[in-house]
Amino acid sequence: MRKELDKNYHPHLEEAIYQRWLEKNYFHAEPDGSREPYTIMMPPANITGQLHMGHALTFTIQDVLIRRKRMQGYNTLWLPGTDHAAISTEVKIVDSMIKEGLTKKDLGREGFLARAWKWKEEYGGTIVRQLKSLGVSCDWDRERFTMDEGLSRAVLSTFIHLYEKGWIYRGEKLINWCPHCRTTISDAEVEHEERDALLYYFRYPIEDGGENENAWIEFATTRPETMLGDTAVAVHAEDERYKRLIGKTVTVPFVNRSIPVIADEYVEMGFGSGVVKITPAHDPNDFAVGERHGLNRINILNDDGTLNGAAGPFAGMTRLECREKITREMKRLGLFVKTEPLRHAVGVHDRCHEIIEPMIKLQWFVKMEQLAKPALEVYQSGRLRIFPERFGKIYMRWLENIRDWCISRQLWWGHRIPAYYCQGCGQTVIALEAPQTCPGCGHGVFKQDEDTLDTWFSSALWPFSTLGWPDKTKDLAYFYPTDVLVTGYEILFFWVIRMIFSGLELMGEQPFRDVMLHGIVRDEFGRKMSKSLGNGIDPLKVIEQYGADALRLMLLTGNALENDTRFFEARLETSRNFINKVWNATRFLLLHFDGEEPDENLSALTVMDKWILTKMNQLTAAAAERMDRYDLGMAAQMIYDFVWDELCDWYVEMIKPRLYDPANAEKPTAIWTLKTVLTTALKLLHPYIPFVTEEIFLSLQDREETILLSAWPVFQKKYVFPAEEKAVERMKDVVRKIRAARLDMNVPPAKKIRVILVSADLDIRTFFTGARSAFALLAGAQAVVIQPDRSGVDAGAVSLVADGAVAYLPLAELVDFEKEIERLNREIKKLAVEMSRAQAKLSNEGFLQKAPPELIAEEREKWNKYNTMLAKAEEQKNNILLRASC
Repeated sequence: MRKELDKNYHPHLEEAIYQRWLEKNYFHAEPDGSREPYTIMMPPANITGQLHMGHALTFTIQDVLIRRKRMQGYNTLWLPGTDHAAISTEVKIVDSMIKEGLTKKDLGREGFLARAWKWKEEYGGTIVRQLKSLGVSCDWDRERFTMDEGLSRAVLSTFIHLYEKGWIYRGEKLINWCPHCRTTISDAEVEHEERDALLYYFRYPIEDGGENENAWIEFATTRPETMLGDTAVAVHAEDERYKRLIGKTVTVPFVNRSIPVIADEYVEMGFGSGVVKITPAHDPNDFAVGERHGLNRINILNDDGTLNGAAGPFAGMTRLECREKITREMKRLGLFVKTEPLRHAVGVHDRCHEIIEPMIKLQWFVKMEQLAKPALEVYQSGRLRIFPERFGKIYMRWLENIRDWCISRQLWWGHRIPAYYCQGCGQTVIALEAPQTCPGCGHGVFKQDEDTLDTWFSSALWPFSTLGWPDKTKDLAYFYPTDVLVTGYEILFFWVIRMIFSGLELMGEQPFRDVMLHGIVRDEFGRKMSKSLGNGIDPLKVIEQYGADALRLMLLTGNALENDTRFFEARLETSRNFINKVWNATRFLLLHFDGEEPDENLSALTVMDKWILTKMNQLTAAAAERMDRYDLGMAAQMIYDFVWDELCDWYVEMIKPRLYDPANAEKPTAIWTLKTVLTTALKLLHPYIPFVTEEIFLSLQDREETILLSAWPVFQKKYVFPAEEKAVERMKDVVRKIRAARLDMNVPPAKKIRVILVSADLDIRTFFTGARSAFALLAGAQAVVIQPDRSGVDAGAVSLVADGAVAYLPLAELVDFEKEIERLNREIKKLAVEMSRAQAKLSNEGFLQKAPPELIAEEREKWNKYNTMLAKAEEQKNNILLRASC
């Protein structure tokens, strides 16, 4: 039994529709030998997260892909889940503890982890509930969490695998340290922000400089505090200014350290003073120089970013306090030269935006050289496709220049590194569980490594760990590799590349065939949405006001998905209006639908029926082509334009004379055609606006229980009618020109006119004769005369030329000459006054000298506008006078 449609569509229906889908288990997937699988792994949302516009965009894109493939008959699996989000979660928990006067030390590791799991159970499902309001059709029965027992085993198994191959090692290296979060972070987690700073010029005294007035060497730095860790100054070997100083020593003040002057090609002779202070423990370039010259590495920082004992009298100060005091002291010692303002890129932690400090730490690393090679080859061979293609070059460049990946984090929440240190002999044992005895000395007491693994280490395994790996499961054999990975371009390095090399190494096969990268959602001014700007838009509030369908449609229409999307409230209104238009078109059909299903009868189709079926067929093919290459935004726009323009504004209007006439023999064919085209349009729209299309679909038929499983439209040769398409497009062209003429001549919309259509082509005249009623309705004509020549047509009639035909509009019937001349004279007089006023201002020297430039420009713009309007009004007046004299 078909559903009845309310007068208006109400978004509150969405919740009930979604609940019905869940109860019917439409989203669930199991291995099925009779169907081809199509798999998408949902990027796991952070358990700390709240639904934001970026989520709304990426999950809508994935839902569009999965819904279409489901309708195409694929066995679709869209697997959802959440990420433990190590740093984000730990920070939130620590912040909540601070309010209670507690620290991590107070609770201890086990107590803290118990609290973290409780927090996860309480708040971790928030984003999942929010996602459901968006309408995502993922398999909630398969929801996973990165610290599930099975996924945790996969993480530890991966660590052991790579360690046994010699690709995971522990060593002291220069890493990125966040003093706020007090943990190591990877290169990919470092953002570079443009900040204002000072460039400080100082001097180091040259030891044994004698009476030479140049017994010092000048250098520049943005971080004076790091001079306390300097172990050399470097110059270029070919720099004539400093050749004689190479091999000598200079003194670092305050710590009284003698350091050598060395020659290294890293130094640019023409940059600054041509001298570079070398701090191997706190700068990656200096670290490399230090490696080449065997320099000491002196760490001057505590983990919280304050200065340590190696900083001498500056110990305990913050970096900024130390910087300021060193500058004062260098001035006092006569070793300060000058400062210059500088704007430069500063590395910050992408989560807390604290300035990153390069520091030497004992950490765990993954060797990347061997892992990167297959990831490069799979793209270069074409087996992996990246959309849009321009990101392929970025992918290659990043892999070609990749450094070893620091995977240890100084956190408690996360996967603890499976390294156990024998307390008897110090041997390191890597194992899934704590060993009972040491293989080296037989001792039975071990201490596990305190660090946890980088969050991206576990999420890199997401495409296969969620399917049961390292076990060989049916799910893994059937659904892996997946088909496409959809995510924002900003995490190409964080996640996408790591999934690829992990899948190739552990599964022997890439984790997905395609990568589809999209832009981000910005505010209406093009700014990135952020808490600091206060410009974030809550998708849940949008859904509450407009409905999920309107939000989804707004996010995807009118934009190539690799571009950033701007959020405009007006576009939400437009999307809602479109949904209402589809709703009203359906209600219009149902008004004329008596319940009997008309049969398809191609021989009974009119020219206009064949035209709309042809257009529908073309849309089906064009939309499929766009969607196949992930151009979902343009596909959505094409479907939108077809429904609004061709179907509702043209075809529905064309068939009104047939539908309103009960005796019209062509009425059943019109109903069948409208229902067929509308149903096809609903199916094409369903991936984008699933709720309203489901409600409408169930009102149009009762043979299928849901549009969600209905067959996806395909191109059909039987709906190709090129001659009829050309004929109706000709009629539309004539109608557009008549409407434009009416508008240009200010003919009231309600005024009916007479149209004389002249064509020497019998086929054209025959078509217009058959379409006379529809043509008259569309053109606002009271009568349509069709003839082979222009005999009897007034000489002054308005002529509108189309392909193979000319439409004439008798001017006397269009315009009351006297009234129109009076109206135009009033308009001309008014415009002349406005031009005179603007001209007077622009001729006033006092105004030109005192007024702001933007006000002067505004007046010039007004004068130009009025001048253009005046010329058009005079042209209209002259045309009417000319035609009236004919």
